Amino acid sequence: MLKALFLTMLTLALVKSQDTEETITYTQCTDGYEWDPVRQQCKDIDECDIVPDACKGGMKCVNHYGGYLCLPKTAQIIVNNEQPQQETPAATETSGAGAGGMAASGMAASAVMPGGGFVASAAAVAGPEVQTGRNNFVIRRNPADPQRIPANPSHRIQCATGYEQSEHNVCQDIDECTAGTHNCRADQVCINLRGSFACQCPPGYQKRGEQCVDIDECTIPPYCHQRCVNTPGSFYCQCSPGFQLAANNYTCVDINECDASNQCAQQCYNILGSFICQCNQGYELSSDRLNCEDIDECRTSSYLCQYQCVNEPGKFSCMCPQGYQVVRSRTCQDINECETTNECREDEMCWNYHGGFRCYPRNPCQDPYILTSENRCVCPVSSAVCRELPQSIVYKYMSIRSDRSVPSDIFQIQATTIYANTINTFRIKSGNENGEFYLRQTSPVSAMLVLVKSLSGPREYIVDLEMLTVNSIGTFRTSSVLRLTIIVGPFSF
Repeated sequence: MLKALFLTMLTLALVKSQDTEETITYTQCTDGYEWDPVRQQCKDIDECDIVPDACKGGMKCVNHYGGYLCLPKTAQIIVNNEQPQQETPAATETSGAGAGGMAASGMAASAVMPGGGFVASAAAVAGPEVQTGRNNFVIRRNPADPQRIPANPSHRIQCATGYEQSEHNVCQDIDECTAGTHNCRADQVCINLRGSFACQCPPGYQKRGEQCVDIDECTIPPYCHQRCVNTPGSFYCQCSPGFQLAANNYTCVDINECDASNQCAQQCYNILGSFICQCNQGYELSSDRLNCEDIDECRTSSYLCQYQCVNEPGKFSCMCPQGYQVVRSRTCQDINECETTNECREDEMCWNYHGGFRCYPRNPCQDPYILTSENRCVCPVSSAVCRELPQSIVYKYMSIRSDRSVPSDIFQIQATTIYANTINTFRIKSGNENGEFYLRQTSPVSAMLVLVKSLSGPREYIVDLEMLTVNSIGTFRTSSVLRLTIIVGPFSF
């Protein structure tokens, strides 16, 4: 009677444990289970592995779904759909078990049930006896014939809740999910268990009260590398512009736009998440930051070229006027036509000036002067006409640039013959009608021609510079002239 009452309490405790349903979340499972983040479901805890000395009195610990059993060391365990596993060679008492049951034999057995808080035990008796625990653990006793299975198919055995008798007279699990006897909601998934069933939410959902609500995976980092988009029961990752999803559908990798779809007109440089365009020298990016426009360097500065700037696609070039040549890409240098090609006759001499050349007679002397040396004409003393004329005329030529800064020393005149007890004076005899020049005596025998007004060319000036020589007692007086031809070039270079 006492044993029957004890078994009734055990059955009621098991039924109560099966009916208790808790909200399953990522961090909460029923007693005896823990959350598996990889499989996304609750998994059984092996108490025999983690609880030190779980069974007392020489009993062995046997793990089971949601709990564990303490059985004699000589007990034989028969698992559903498996062959008997002989724990020790000394075991001599067994009982048959088939699909859907687990049997243990021995002198005594005790079962520790999760959440129940009690121990069920059974003592050996003379005849066959069945004691059932949670999830159809069956403790059978038959010392006379441990391997015998009842041959009478009409023999009825008592199975725990959630199990039924099979054709082999063993208790087998009832699949409530297949039979449709479960009470799971339409938004839940039925999971068959040994002797029971569980109602779980589909993947991507969690139970909240009696309903399955979507899990917002995007609030549980770190799912996505950059952006997460939640969907009912799932999620997917997105990448920012300039990135694309890798093969793992989680990581974002940079897109090399320069290789994939180069939109730059000239030069493309890939950067993380984007790209930039650059232009070749002489070009600049247009407003769309993709195309390149020619830079008109000639408009940006008036000092690029000495004379004239010519814009070209991507560059510029400098030009010089006639009579000049470009040197060092930008400056203009006078061409000495007298050393290259000129049109002067045999009786003429070529004189180069800035920007051109001129031909002058090799014998510039006019009557009564005669040529005594190159460019020097002398009036003979024997001629009466020469008494009122300068004794000699020397022809010189020089070239200056247009718009030369003033005042500026441009030419020096010096006596070639020095007489004792004489005084030399210098003056501009002709060619200075507008006062462009000034003659400054620098010593008793020399003077400097100074440009005092800026001159613009092209223009030619012929200036006579006279040196008067008088002895100290006034008995001797003579003069000589330097006829200076000044050619002002057309440009300031």
